[in-house]
Amino acid sequence: MRRSRVNLADKPDETGRIRVRLDHRTIVLIKSMDKFAYWKERYPKAEVLDDPAKGRKP
Repeated sequence: MRRSRVNLADKPDETGRIRVRLDHRTIVLIKSMDKFAYWKERYPKAEVLDDPAKGRKP
C-alpha cells in the first residue's frame, strides 16, 4: 500500500522556520538564512518560498 504524499506548500507553518524549495518537488524547512547558503550551493535553483521574519511571502 502506497503512503499518500504530504503537500508542505499547503500546510501552515507554525514553527517560524523558513520554507525553501530545492527543486521542483523537494521542500525543506530551515531555521536561518545561513543554512540557505549551504543548500544554495548544492541546489543552484533553490528559492525561498516564505520567510516568517520578513512576512509570509518573499
